[in-house]
Amino acid sequence: MTVVAIVCGALLAGAAILALVRAERGPSMLDRTIALDVFVTAIVGAIVLESALSGRTDTLPILVVLSLVAFVGSVTVARFAAVEPEGEGRVRSVEEVAAEEAALQRETGDES
Repeated sequence: MTVVAIVCGALLAGAAILALVRAERGPSMLDRTIALDVFVTAIVGAIVLESALSGRTDTLPILVVLSLVAFVGSVTVARFAAVEPEGEGRVRSVEEVAAEEAALQRETGDES
């Protein structure tokens, strides 16, 4: 059991360090958000590992709260970072497609 715990702890520490490096380097806000999500997941894993080794169950509320905060943070960032181009995300009618193609042909001067 001790060898398994050491290996799990080392893997969690490695994941946390790599996630922090990724969060620091970026380059975009979404990269940093994913990196911090991975970091929080590694922290949750470390708390679970400690709880399993010590036989404590009183850390369960901490895990639930930490997971919910990470989830809400990720969803919030994704909600405000995702910008749909106009016309995307819905099914257009045949008339709308024809009107857009006609407008595009007028702009380019293509009379084919």
